[in-house]
Amino acid sequence: MNDLVKQDALKKVNRRSFLKGTAAVGAVAAASTIGAPAVHAGAHGAITMKMQTSWPASEIFQEMAQQYVDRVEAMSNGRLKIELLPAGAVVAAFQVLDAVNDGVLDAGHDVPVYWYGKNKAASLFGTGPVFGGNANTMMGWFYKGGGQELYRELTQDIMGLNVVGMMGFPMFPQPFGWFKGEVSKRGDLKGFKYRTVGLAADLLQKMGMSVAQLPGGEIVPAMERGVIDAFEFNNPTSDRRFGAADVAKNYYLSSYHQASESFEFLFNKDFFEDLDPDLQAILTHSVEATSTANTMLALDQYSRDLDELQKQEGVTVHRTSKDILAAQLDSWDELIVELEKDPFMKKCLDSQRAWVERCSYYEIMAGTDLVTAYNHYFPGRLKM
Repeated sequence: MNDLVKQDALKKVNRRSFLKGTAAVGAVAAASTIGAPAVHAGAHGAITMKMQTSWPASEIFQEMAQQYVDRVEAMSNGRLKIELLPAGAVVAAFQVLDAVNDGVLDAGHDVPVYWYGKNKAASLFGTGPVFGGNANTMMGWFYKGGGQELYRELTQDIMGLNVVGMMGFPMFPQPFGWFKGEVSKRGDLKGFKYRTVGLAADLLQKMGMSVAQLPGGEIVPAMERGVIDAFEFNNPTSDRRFGAADVAKNYYLSSYHQASESFEFLFNKDFFEDLDPDLQAILTHSVEATSTANTMLALDQYSRDLDELQKQEGVTVHRTSKDILAAQLDSWDELIVELEKDPFMKKCLDSQRAWVERCSYYEIMAGTDLVTAYNHYFPGRLKM
């Protein structure tokens, strides 16, 4: 924890009495809010909560966070208002967890891997080993396979954090990334200075790369300065918006390094528990509703931007080779042995394997061969 004194003071505040007894106040500089409730009651009894993301204002993830805000405000009939802020408005992109824990923010929108530096187990909640499931499979593990209780154990029991967290929007598998030249074999990767985050950093170091963990907004400047010479972020829309095609033209889709990630919706535990039960339910179930909205937006926008990256910006799209994908799995095998020396990590990984073995067997056996169908109706389009 960053500041036990501040947390103890926060826990002594009865937020509900504070809200009901306080009129709306003007905006206050972020520095003056540290250690004090960020939330306040409006003139008509509405509760305004401060939520910061880990994304720049121009990032599609900020639009996805806005979809959450819109649903919360509509379902609460205006009783909950959310002041949605981009990365850097109060704290830096990788500091959202700290700010929510300390009460500087009431809520945050990020991914657990962004606080991987505090505990490597964070990466298991979205960017861990791929046993054969996708992000939908792993969100199922979170909500139905014991993952949510393990997340609570990690954040509250092991790390002593004053937060409540939920997962939403099972992301499409993340691209292997952007390279100036072509890479087709595992040996081609040795020596690359590569940007990724979380356990993917450990994974790719085992494959001979050196890794820098950077927020999305720092990637292109780092590429231009030569700090890195290859990178991944998340998807065609995000990558296009921050100018990936200006610094590299070979875009590799398909990878096991981050194939099952979801957003993390974080709430200060004192703030959340002081809300009336119906407002708690709205914050909770809006995560589920927003997952669907985020998925539909992503499917439309990601595919459109991938098409335009090729047609308008001269990007060559590749599917990552089977040799590199096999090397990733071999490296995961080595990394898992190391991770399982930690009892909590082993408990999480055992739980995930059991879930994936059962659920992905069904998903794979029931699933249709989409490649055959696609080739039937759009012959020659796929380059695989």
